[in-house]
Amino acid sequence: EPESEDSDGEVDDPASETRPRSEPWKTAEDADAAPAVSRFQPRRTPGVQLETLSSYSPKDLFMLFFATDTVRTICSNTNKKAAEKKELGCKYQWTDVEMEDLYKCFGLLVYMSLVSLPSLQDYRRQNHILSVPLPAKVMSRDRFRSILWNIHLSDPEEDVENERKKGTPGYDKLFRVRPLYDEILSACQAYYHPRRELAVDERMVATKAKTGMTQYMKDKPTKWGMKLFVLAESCSGYTLRFKIYTGKTNTASEHGLSYDVVMNLIQPSCLGTGYHIYMDNFYSSPKLFMDLAKMKFGACGTYRESRRGCPRGRANALTKKSERGSVRWIREGPLVFVKWMDTREVSVCSAIHPAFSGETAQRRVKDRAGRWAAREIPCPTPITAYNKNMGGVDLSDQLIQYYSTHRKTARWYKTVMLHFLDIATTNAFILHREMSSARQVQAMTHKDFMVELVCQLCGMDKTGIPQSRTADHVPVPIDTAPGPGQKATKGRLRCQRCHQLENKRRDTPWRCQACDVPLCLVLDRNCFQEWHK
Repeated sequence: EPESEDSDGEVDDPASETRPRSEPWKTAEDADAAPAVSRFQPRRTPGVQLETLSSYSPKDLFMLFFATDTVRTICSNTNKKAAEKKELGCKYQWTDVEMEDLYKCFGLLVYMSLVSLPSLQDYRRQNHILSVPLPAKVMSRDRFRSILWNIHLSDPEEDVENERKKGTPGYDKLFRVRPLYDEILSACQAYYHPRRELAVDERMVATKAKTGMTQYMKDKPTKWGMKLFVLAESCSGYTLRFKIYTGKTNTASEHGLSYDVVMNLIQPSCLGTGYHIYMDNFYSSPKLFMDLAKMKFGACGTYRESRRGCPRGRANALTKKSERGSVRWIREGPLVFVKWMDTREVSVCSAIHPAFSGETAQRRVKDRAGRWAAREIPCPTPITAYNKNMGGVDLSDQLIQYYSTHRKTARWYKTVMLHFLDIATTNAFILHREMSSARQVQAMTHKDFMVELVCQLCGMDKTGIPQSRTADHVPVPIDTAPGPGQKATKGRLRCQRCHQLENKRRDTPWRCQACDVPLCLVLDRNCFQEWHK
């Protein structure tokens, strides 16, 4: 049976109800001093970690996340899976998939996020009101379907070994997606360094596959699916880190799931210090905020009164009859607990802000005559900052949903792979936007970026005419001006194909002009031709 949302693991303190609490809630008229905040010291200069003056096409940026080595591994595992199915008696035509085939397949999936039709079959209809011409020009129907049927991220032989470990600590629930999972995580951190404000939240990837990892969350728009805990930059929505929740573990957590998730996503060795982390009440707790402060991270988030260490049973608290805009706060060391009456009571804890600095929020309220009018009401500083910076993951989700490749599939690992594809295309677009801003040129719109990406992955121009890809792939000498007597030795490099396939060192004076890869070109060994097949 699918599991419901896990408990955060926080245990209420029974003694806290009987412990005397003398300090009452303070109001907006009482002054509060801001706590000392750690200086912002990122490990790298915030922003894109690429040469911003260089020109990167949409495909170049996408291939940062789906690199050739990763795609070559997926091709190899897909071919193994197809051979395995053929042995079991599956009857369909199969030719081993190459990297170019897989990039075209990804291009078609992105195209389907731009041109939405009810089913995959509709993209192949001829002489019909739903007919679209591009997919048939890129890849035949049977070839595309056979690749989707067989696509496999992990080695099928190692899958069997992993399944034998089921029920033991060595079993990896995410083994089927592990190769791409690790590469995407690494790329997300490598090519972008965030600014100071970050947000932690959940993301649901819709699926009802029968796995022990499928979650049900009644308050989410997507109620059934794989749950991801995500760390994103607040201003851009760039996905920095994520963790797929695999369900309850046999080992009890000392501080609870929510505490462990935040500590897992926040890595000072990669980020630096002085970051401000915003989170909702599932994660917030005084223990977490204090421990983050010791690591030189600031934190701010809504909180649940039942959490251990949160103030309860104090005098001068808000009531249901409190006027809209009423503020109450209590400071306990570096933490300030703030309550604010909006349409309902809002509770926020912060280790960064003072309780109230005179900010206001505009709300529509009824006057005495019963007419609606805009009015400025007091708003606590932590709530203003929370509303501004908490939406990083929501912004990331929004960008992903505009052009999502998500499709129903019976295999959970294919659903996760499609979500990785969404993360790659969305992060690539954010990189393009940041680099265009640094170069002070107009960035492409999100739609234009995705259209250009489809064209480049599928080898088409915008009119739908296939582009010739072989014109630039010609052999050229590595050293164009060897000295006298050096023509046989000068500029020779190790042939990449001989090294990868045979683990042999064979030096060659030739390289591919487009790929910039050294390759043999002799009478009895044409590595150049084999490499480009």
